Amino acid sequence: MVKLRVTDTAADTTADATPGNGGVVAAGSRRAGVDWRMVFEFPNPVNEYAARITAGLVVLLAAVTLLTGWGWGLAVIAAGFWMRVLFGPRISPLAQLSVKVLAPRLGRAKLVPGPPKRFAQGIGAAISTAAALLFAAGLAPGAWILLAVLVLAASLEAFAGFCLGCAIFGFLQRRGLIPAEICEACNNVNFNR
Repeated sequence: MVKLRVTDTAADTTADATPGNGGVVAAGSRRAGVDWRMVFEFPNPVNEYAARITAGLVVLLAAVTLLTGWGWGLAVIAAGFWMRVLFGPRISPLAQLSVKVLAPRLGRAKLVPGPPKRFAQGIGAAISTAAALLFAAGLAPGAWILLAVLVLAASLEAFAGFCLGCAIFGFLQRRGLIPAEICEACNNVNFNR
């Protein structure tokens, strides 16, 4: 795989670019560039317990949002999903709480493939964003229905250990709509039956 790197070419001099000084150019490029792959990195594998705890926290936040009718809760939930799908657990407060504080208390991690979990986060981001947009457009009943669907899916993950998004990922991969190389470990996972 090729890493996308933005470099400051103005810093490279002709002396740096001469044969035999490739290490100098590479070192200069590393300091001046951004490795976008690292910015948008998602862990693989993922701690199943941390994912389930995060789902439980989403259920809690969504239930509070449903019970209070607080529309800003929809925006907070959507922002959390977008942070997790784009950047993994690094900047999401719910994921940080799960990964750094709560999951380690459960003991040994149970590792599962990361790409299906990222796919599931993407579905959550789409549903929660649609709910927030419906609420902003004055269509609150539609927003609450989508939030209830999200609560159901997150509850399945949190309390039963069944990741609906992961199951959809497996279905799409079996049908060839998601290439096998996206998640080679998924070829041996039980949702590929």
